[in-house]
Order: sequence, then C-alpha cells, then structure tokens
Amino acid sequence: MGRAVTVACCALNQWALDFEGNLERIFRSIDIAKSRGARYRLGPELEICGYGCSDHYYESDTVLHSFQVLAKLLESPATQDIICDVGMPVLHRNVRYNCRVIFLNKKILLIRPKISLANTGNYRELRWFTPWNKARQVEEYFLPRIIQEVTGQETVPFGDGVLATKDTCLGSELCEELWAPNSPHIEMGLDGVEIFTNSSGSHHVLRKAHTRVDLVNSATAKNGGIYILANQKGCDGDRLYYDGCAMISMNGETIAQGSQFSLDDVEVLVATLDLEDVRSYRAEISSRNLAASKVNPYPRVKVNFALTSADVSVPTCMPIQWRHHSPEEEISLGPACWLWDYLRRSKQAGFLLPLSGGIDSSATACIVYSMCHQVCQAVKNGNADVLADARRIVNDETYTPEDPHEFCKRVFTTCYMASENSSQDTRNRAKLLAEQIGSYHINLNIDAAVKAIVGIFSLVTGRVPHFSVCGGSSRENLALQNVQARVRMVLAYLFAQLTLWSRGMPGGLLVLGSANVDESLRGYLTKYDCSSADINPIGGISKTDLKNFIQYCIENFQLTALRSIMSAPPTAELEPLVDGQVAQTDEADMGMTYAELSIYGKLRKIAKAGPYSMFCKLISVWKEICSPIEVASKVKHFFRMYSINRHKMTTLTPSYHAENYSPDDNRFDLRPFLYNTAWSWQFKCIDEEVNAFDSLYGFTFAALAM
Repeated sequence: MGRAVTVACCALNQWALDFEGNLERIFRSIDIAKSRGARYRLGPELEICGYGCSDHYYESDTVLHSFQVLAKLLESPATQDIICDVGMPVLHRNVRYNCRVIFLNKKILLIRPKISLANTGNYRELRWFTPWNKARQVEEYFLPRIIQEVTGQETVPFGDGVLATKDTCLGSELCEELWAPNSPHIEMGLDGVEIFTNSSGSHHVLRKAHTRVDLVNSATAKNGGIYILANQKGCDGDRLYYDGCAMISMNGETIAQGSQFSLDDVEVLVATLDLEDVRSYRAEISSRNLAASKVNPYPRVKVNFALTSADVSVPTCMPIQWRHHSPEEEISLGPACWLWDYLRRSKQAGFLLPLSGGIDSSATACIVYSMCHQVCQAVKNGNADVLADARRIVNDETYTPEDPHEFCKRVFTTCYMASENSSQDTRNRAKLLAEQIGSYHINLNIDAAVKAIVGIFSLVTGRVPHFSVCGGSSRENLALQNVQARVRMVLAYLFAQLTLWSRGMPGGLLVLGSANVDESLRGYLTKYDCSSADINPIGGISKTDLKNFIQYCIENFQLTALRSIMSAPPTAELEPLVDGQVAQTDEADMGMTYAELSIYGKLRKIAKAGPYSMFCKLISVWKEICSPIEVASKVKHFFRMYSINRHKMTTLTPSYHAENYSPDDNRFDLRPFLYNTAWSWQFKCIDEEVNAFDSLYGFTFAALAM
C-alpha cells in the first residue's frame, strides 16, 4: 500500500488578460512539478486569465479565451500523468463562477466553483461572480465544443464535491474560504478528506503574512491532514502586489515555505509526505472522530489514479520553522518587486523621481535601489527572464546587470528642483544620496517658471500676491506655495519624457510619486503637485514605518547620506527661508504629528470610527497626556482637515497597497469627497461628553495623572 504522496503548489506571476504569457508560466510550473516527482499540481486563483481582470470578467471573451487556454493544457503531453488543478471563470446556466478545473490525462474530473467570495477591502468578487450555494451538491456541466473535442466528454461534475483517488481523498478551498468562519476544510476533514488545497489571490499587506500562515497551520492542527496553498505573485496590473508565500502544511506544522518576495515568475514548491502520519494523527483525536461519525458526506468523484508511491523508502519532508520578514524588509522587497513588474510590463526605460532630500522621496529612491539589488541578484542566480527584461529596458542585448549602482545609473534618474525657498542642506542631502545609490542626478531651479506664472496672474489682475512673512494673506501664501509644487509636477513629466532623448538614448521614464499614506489621509499635499505621478511605491506606507525603513537602509545598504535626512525635520520648503534656514515644518503646518496621524488613520478605517467614536476611544488612550477638551480639539481638527481635503483622493496617484488604513479612493476606501466639514451633529455629541466629564470630575485626566 502506498504511503508517500508528492504534491506541488505554485506561486505564479500572472498578468491580467495575458493569456499567452499565463499559459507559458502554467506549463513551466507543470514541467517543474513533474520533474520533481509530483503527482498533483496546484496553481493560483484564476491563473488562466489572471486574477485582476476586474470588469473584463463581464466580457464573454474572457471566458472564451480561458477555455481556449484550457484546451491547450488538456491536449498537451506535458499535462499527462499528473493531476492538474487550474483556475478560471466558468459560466454555468448563465451564471458566472470563480472555479477550479481539475483534470487528468485529457479528462476533466471536477469543476469546483468558489463558495465564499472575497468582497471586502480591495476585493469585489461579488461584482463579477456568484457564490456556489448548493452545499455538497454537484450538477452536470455541459462542456463547450472546444473542450469536448479534446476530452471526448459531453458533461462533467460541477459543484461542491471532492476527489477520491486510489489511495486518498482531496478537497478544494479557494482563497477566502480559508478565512471564513465556516471553512469547508472543517467538514471535509471530518468526512475523510486528507489533502486540502487552496488556490489564492492574496495580496501583500505589511505584517499580514503570519496571519495567513497561522490560518493554514491551524486548519490541520485540530483535524489533521495536509494543506497545500498556492498564491498569485507580483503586480498583475493594479495597485496590489500578490506576495506568493506558497506553502505546504501537515498536522498543524509547516512542511515547505515558498518565498514572499521574488523576481522569479514561476516558483514551484514540492513536498513528499506520509499519509499514514495524517491517519495516525487523527486516530487519537476522539472528539474529531465522534464529529466525523455524524457528518453529511460530500459527493465523491472517483479517480483511477494513485498519488502515492509504492516505494516505502522514499524520504518524506520534515517540519520547518517559518521565517517572517521584518516590516522594514517587507518595505524593501515588496514595493521593489512591484516596481520591477510595472517597469518591465509598461515597456518603459526607467524611473524619474523628484528627489527633495526629505524622508519620503529618499525612501522612494531607496526602494528603487533595492529593486536594482534584486535584479542583479536574480541575474546572478541565473534568472534568464530578469536578464532578458533588463537588456530590453536598457536597450542593450549584450548587457548583464552585475552592480546595483551601475544598473541604477541606467534606469533611475533623480532630480532636485530648487527654488529660492530651498535650503543648501536639502540640496546637498539629495546630491549625496544620488551619488551613493548611483542614480543619474539632475539639479535645476524652478524660480524662472514660478515667476513667469505669477507674472501672468499679476499682468491680468494688476495684483501681486505675497507670502505671509512679506505681509500677504493666508490665501496668497498658500497659492504661492501651490504654484511651486505644481511647476515641479510639470517639469517632472517634461524631464521624464525627454531626459533620455537629450542623452541620445531611446525610451521614456515613469514618474514616481512620494506622498506617504499619512499625508494623503490628512490631505497635506497640493493637488497636481509632485504627488501626482505615474505610480507611488510608498503611498500605502506610514511615516513611522518609512523612518524605520530609512534606518534599515543605513544599516543594510550602507547609505550614510540617510543619517542627515533622518535627523532633519520634515519640511515642504515652499515658504521663504529665515536667515537662510528653513522655518516651515510639516507637523507645524498640519497641526498634528505623524504619530497622531497614524493613530487617526487606523481608528478611522480599521476601527470604523467616526468623530464621536474616535473621541471616546482616545480619551482613554491619551488620558495620561491630554485632557478631554484637548482630545476633542485634536479629533475635530483631524476630521475638519480630512474632510476639507478628501477631494484630493480622487486624483491620488496609484500607490502600492501596504497598509489597511489607506485612504485610496479608487477601490479600497469608498467615501464622499464633498463633506459638510462642520460635522455639527457629531461635534455636538463630543462637546456634550466633554461637558459631562467636566461636571463629573471638575478636573482633567492629565491633572489626575499628576
């Protein structure tokens, strides 16, 4: 009797609607799985068409082309003698489902539709798909002719069933079903399913990986079994970065771990496990066995195929300890991989970044530098795809990237855009950082353009606006700052289009933005300034995390120029200098600290707190440092500024999604952009609570703490 089963799961860098490329990567994963002895291969969710097709799922073409790819897979000798589990949309009785199509030797065994659809945060699956609501039921699915001609089958089972091979039983979950409180693996395990599979389209969020790993391990800790998880990886055409982390677990322990961040388009994880370990683990759990004796059975599709080897000497894999990345490592690796995918797939020649010498633009530059490191390392490791992409990007078929500094010079242009309000310190910091990472650096002055624009206004109106320090009003002061900021955006795009042309090189550059998630939330940016760019790798990352990332880069990349950047107070440098020194600072302008902004953001989005609820939570959290009236003032100021500036989110540059309190208006954080900024009812409720505290205690929390 066979004992050792060898299974494979994949992390594939699929691209929405890239049917040809997606097919090629699926074939490569199958070849690798077979070469390493696997008898079952699991791929990511919707891998044939790519997960991020969005409203293209409505198009019949998407379903048609998915079936055409499936036909290629079915008829290929490469898919013989291995159970292949692929993902695609399927229309059944005029209803669209997110499905797994499981086949063996030119025969479809089962089409398993998704039961629990992801419909929170960045996910909108209920917009395009319908969940399968017929638990433990299968129906006949009539195959399209293009598939019938290959398989010779007219109908196949469609629904909530499991596969019974000669030696074991397999059951499928799809992504969200693992996260659901009533996950199918619970009942399937009680019904004797020994191998659970999960095909995911799960994206990266800072500090999220351990949650996914814990869910997979806990799935088999109580019930026993083998759990195999495959996931999408890379940027498939959107703000999300799918972070791989394919894994295999058995009886509550991790057996194999895939990489979370990698430039490899195809990664295959293979493990050999002993089915008897599952059976003996389950045998001693009496509560599990009592529940199993009463379970409603799943429809079983019999498969005349064995997953195990008759060779009892085949070595099996042992448990390992999962290694998690620190948040700083995640920032260094995740956005860098996302940038690489975007660069190579957009067919541009590199990036341009307005480098101000502050923390945000410097962190963005460091992420590009990290990308260059990863490209050179991938080429060194023999990644032919990365080498081919690098050669195409730099337009040199003989080039091999070996030194990150040298590669950075070819693909990365930084530009310091000085004005009369810029300090020599920030100019020097930007120049030194550019030298240390190797970017092609440009220094320019925007004063002539600013004066020309203001001159046009003065010519038309006969009025000359002035900064506040020169006697101007707040409106004049803000308008003069905004002119500088917007001129920088125009110049950034001009230089992105023509810098390489001026150097006798082909191609154009993608403009990078560098507004962090906290500034976006507060609206501390000029609409259509340098925050307006093609993409923004730090737009979902907090200022606090960026500071920690800068320290990481000092230690790991030896970028000593970052030390002075870390110690300098953040400033926009849009107001006149005082005695040659910067007088304007970000936190003073905002009326709140970055640490406070991060707290507001998490309460607003993650804790779902409006003004009143936020006040109620913060009077307890801040009782040692603030009185109730001070807390009320801070909360009111935040919500006024947030609501006044919410309209800026409608034009926010597409940003790497890394934080669950992102204010991204496109998909993740759906709210009005025209508010009643007085919040009269909400603020009245806060005032009533403050008055109640005053009447009850007659003193402040801060005084009590003293």
